[in-house]
Amino acid sequence: MPHAKAAEQATGVPASFILGQAALESGWGKGEIRNADGTPSFNLFGVKAGAGWKGGTADARTTEYEGGQPVKQVARFRNYGSYTEAFSDYARMLSNHPRYSGVVRTAGTAESFAGGMQRAGYATDPQYAAKLARTINHTLALQRAMG
Repeated sequence: MPHAKAAEQATGVPASFILGQAALESGWGKGEIRNADGTPSFNLFGVKAGAGWKGGTADARTTEYEGGQPVKQVARFRNYGSYTEAFSDYARMLSNHPRYSGVVRTAGTAESFAGGMQRAGYATDPQYAAKLARTINHTLALQRAMG
């Protein structure tokens, strides 16, 4: 939660939305991307390592959707030294990448945030917005139950 709160301060996106996305992308922490030697990559958000990424990487099997059809492939993901680094990089990406600026400004509800992330191209799954909104709402319910 402290990492999500820091990301909320940096982006304006509610911490519960950020935690929901981390939960969805990592399978509630059970499907975290691992390095070749089995150590964690700390990449809870499934952020890929594009050409501009200067840090370490981890290759992992993933499902991408092409023409609405699932395709299994190996992709290169960002590797972080800690969860603090992962949350900071995620916040930086949301704040600084032009394709997410509109999402950040209109993240009033789980549904608006999730729909915005899908429209911005965060994931290729055609059901991503529905899955993300459902996971965020589950996260909100858990937070309410914990008081």
